[in-house]
Amino acid sequence: MSVNNNNSLCIHFPTMASAHHGSILAPSSIHNSPNHFLSLRTPLRFSSTNFLRIFEPSDKCSSLQSKYIKFLWLRCEVNARAQEKSSADNRSPKIENDAEGLDPGTPVRSRGDIFLERALVRRDSAWAGEKKEKKKEKRTKIKKVVSTEPCCYGCGAPMQTVEVDGPGYLTPETYELKKKHRQLRSVLCGRCRLLSHGHMLTAVGGHGGYSGGKQFISAEQLREKLSHLRLEKALIVKLVDIVDFNGSFLTRVRDLVGANPIIMVATKVDLLPKGTDLNLVGDWLVEATMRKKLNVHSIHLTSSKSLSGFIGVASEIQQQKKGRDVYVLGSANVGKSAFINALLKTMSLKDVVAAAARRYKPIQSAVPGTTLGPIPINAFHTGKLYDTPGVHLHHRQAAVVHTEDLPLLAPQSRLKGIIISVESLNKENRNLFYTSKATSATTGFSRSNGLNGLSIFWGGLVRIDVVKVPFLTCLTMYGPKGVRIKVVPTSEANEFYHKELGETLQPPTGKDKAKDWQGLESNHPIDLKMERKSRPVRDVAISGLGWVAIEPRLSADVAEAADSDILSKSDENLHLIVHVPKPVEVFVRPPIPVGKLGTTWYEYSELTEEEQETRPKVFY
Repeated sequence: MSVNNNNSLCIHFPTMASAHHGSILAPSSIHNSPNHFLSLRTPLRFSSTNFLRIFEPSDKCSSLQSKYIKFLWLRCEVNARAQEKSSADNRSPKIENDAEGLDPGTPVRSRGDIFLERALVRRDSAWAGEKKEKKKEKRTKIKKVVSTEPCCYGCGAPMQTVEVDGPGYLTPETYELKKKHRQLRSVLCGRCRLLSHGHMLTAVGGHGGYSGGKQFISAEQLREKLSHLRLEKALIVKLVDIVDFNGSFLTRVRDLVGANPIIMVATKVDLLPKGTDLNLVGDWLVEATMRKKLNVHSIHLTSSKSLSGFIGVASEIQQQKKGRDVYVLGSANVGKSAFINALLKTMSLKDVVAAAARRYKPIQSAVPGTTLGPIPINAFHTGKLYDTPGVHLHHRQAAVVHTEDLPLLAPQSRLKGIIISVESLNKENRNLFYTSKATSATTGFSRSNGLNGLSIFWGGLVRIDVVKVPFLTCLTMYGPKGVRIKVVPTSEANEFYHKELGETLQPPTGKDKAKDWQGLESNHPIDLKMERKSRPVRDVAISGLGWVAIEPRLSADVAEAADSDILSKSDENLHLIVHVPKPVEVFVRPPIPVGKLGTTWYEYSELTEEEQETRPKVFY
């Protein structure tokens, strides 16, 4: 520290080498000064406030550095006053004249100035503290809460020894033995062992369904376990059931996953009718996804049974995950665990990490709610693969039927459309029509009225009343074979339903379950117009069951007509009434091109260059 002839104060900060000789070490990072000294060109008479304003520490300065600056000012003040007092008599007139033009120093502050300055300092420090706290809160929210307690690798439920029938249960002896050998994370709970042997055990309650067993967890609690995905950086693989597209599609998926990228996978494509062109189905899926305003990277058509389409899915996941965790998300019983098992099997052909992860695979079951917690799987070198609990949708048929009847809703083989038309009810599907003997002569099936005045029962779950349709209308029903179809006159529909419920009309199976059945309380009127005779009009999709294709079809009895314009415009209107249980929803959608006939009428939509670039690609 020295004073120059031009009244400038130079403060020298010792370097790191001088610290070994007992000097005070000044950090060289103060004001990013590369020369390790600061020059304060100011009069020798100044207060601490002026000094700190001139030499104000930056945001990077620590409290130690600030104390060091104040220490330098004290030494500077004492030396400057002593030097000024000793040389007061020897000061030349020239210096006095020069001093007249300088600032005489900071005036004396009043008590109000001091109070205001301290208040401003407290305010600034409070703001800085709030910003730090907000940053800490944001970081803590983004961090995922990792459960330290051991969980069953089959369903993700925490291990416990109290509730015998509950998920995650182990006998106390087994629990202590596995805990002693640190093997709790590699053992199945009692419920998963029963599920693996075909038992139907429910664990999720709510939405008026799943009444077949004791309820241990609600659907809302399962949703809460997925709430952290909004704040995480992850890759989402969203699954939909191609047989039940509208019923298994999560409309508000962005509320769960936030802005994370999504890959959509359609499962169970091996169940589509024989001769279906997957290229047409993929285009139909793209159109349906864009109508729902969901942005996805790509769409994949897969089959967990035949492993078709999984090579493209595995490649897309590896390209898009970029070190992030991968979460498989979907509605309950959409096939997430089966998808993960098939994905691991495909990846294990070239990756030893995925091959090792196949040892502990999630349990597969027809019971919605098999997975009760996120199951981490070490399937990648960086990041993990998570099997998540299914999102329970109250509007599906699985939410109202008995647990033992759930396998009837799951198709086990390729779908085969059952045709309900004037011609089929008199030939190949004649056994579907039923009428009582007392009224068979008068109110039986009349070919002159077509399908008007008939009611179609799809098990005990759906009733379709045909109020008014053109004579050539054909209803093709796609659904599981375990649910029978019966056609009766509408005048006898109520009597037939109460008489045959639980026997001919299943589910529910058995008269005991039929007594507790809530019935078909919800009515959905459907009004359509048959604009074109060369393609189906619409599909009526029953959530959780299947769909009905409404299409015109010429029969042999009207072959003498030259063309299909035999229908008058007054007959082009269709009116149906669909009866379902109260929470079940009915969707009217564009027809899906399935079977060999789908290739004859489906038309690709014309797209602009911009739409083609933003349109997700389809892989199968």
